[in-house]
Amino acid sequence: MKISKILVSQPRPAVIEKSPFYEFSQTHELNIDYKPLIRVVGVSLKEFRAQRTEILDHTTMIFSSRTTIDSFFRICEEARITVPETMKYICNTEAVALYLQKYIVYRKRKISFADGTFNSLVELIVKHKDEKFMLALTEPFKPELPETLAKLKLSVSPVVFARTVSADMSDLHPEEYDIIALYSPNDVKALTENFDIEKLPVVATFGEATLRAAKEAGLKVKASAPSPEAPSMVKALDIYCTKMEEGVAIDDAVVKEDKDKEEFIRAQQSKLQKKSRTRTPKKEA
Repeated sequence: MKISKILVSQPRPAVIEKSPFYEFSQTHELNIDYKPLIRVVGVSLKEFRAQRTEILDHTTMIFSSRTTIDSFFRICEEARITVPETMKYICNTEAVALYLQKYIVYRKRKISFADGTFNSLVELIVKHKDEKFMLALTEPFKPELPETLAKLKLSVSPVVFARTVSADMSDLHPEEYDIIALYSPNDVKALTENFDIEKLPVVATFGEATLRAAKEAGLKVKASAPSPEAPSMVKALDIYCTKMEEGVAIDDAVVKEDKDKEEFIRAQQSKLQKKSRTRTPKKEA
C-alpha cells in the first residue's frame, strides 16, 4: 500500500522547500498538510491570583516556553509588579533563554539554560539549590518535573501561566489522511475529543509522553520517534512509508519504560545530601 496523504500537527513551514518534510514528500511522492491541533493561551490575572502564589517571594523563575514568559511579564504588568533586577531565570533551552531579551537585558549571570533534556534541566536547577523557585507551567502539564523537584526537597512553587486549548477543527477531515503526526499529549487530547476514535487513521507520535497518551486513548500508533533508528518524526514517517510500500507488516509502537530516570533522581538526591553535609570551616578567633 502506498501512502498518499499525511497530516502534520504543526504550523506550515515559512519556506516549505527548506523543511525536512519537503524532501521526504518528494521522495515518496505524497502530499503533506500542516495544521496545529492546539493553541496555547496565557492565564488571566484573576486565574493567576487564584493560585495564591506571590511572584516577589521567589528569587528564580523556571521557564520552558515563550508563551509562559509572555504570560509572566503580562501578569506582572497588569498586577503592577516590578520584577527586581536580582531575579534569576533558568530555561530549558537557549532559544527560550534568548527570548527573555524581549523583556529584560540579557546577562549571563542572571540567565542559565539547559540543553532541552529533562536531566540537564534538573541538574541545572540543583546547581542553584538555595534559590526560591517559581516553576512556570502550561496546563495540562507532565507532573514529572514538579514531582522530581519535590523529591529533591527544593523550594519550588509550580504555577500555571498558560493553558492549552483545542484549535478550531471545523475544516479538518481526518479520514482523508493515511497517517497523522502528533507531537504532544495535547495533540492527542484535541484529536480524540473532536473526532470518533474508530474513524481516525493510524498515527505517528513524537516523544514518550505523546506515545503513552496515544496508546491510552486507543489510537493505533504505527510510527514513533525519537529512537535509535528514527531520531526525528520525518525519519519515523520515512520508515513507515517505505515498509508500507514494500508490503511489510508493521507492529504497533510500544511504550518503553525509562529505567535510568529513578537512578538519575537518586543521584541528584545524593548530590544534595552531600552538599548539605558540607560545612564551612569556622574562622579562628
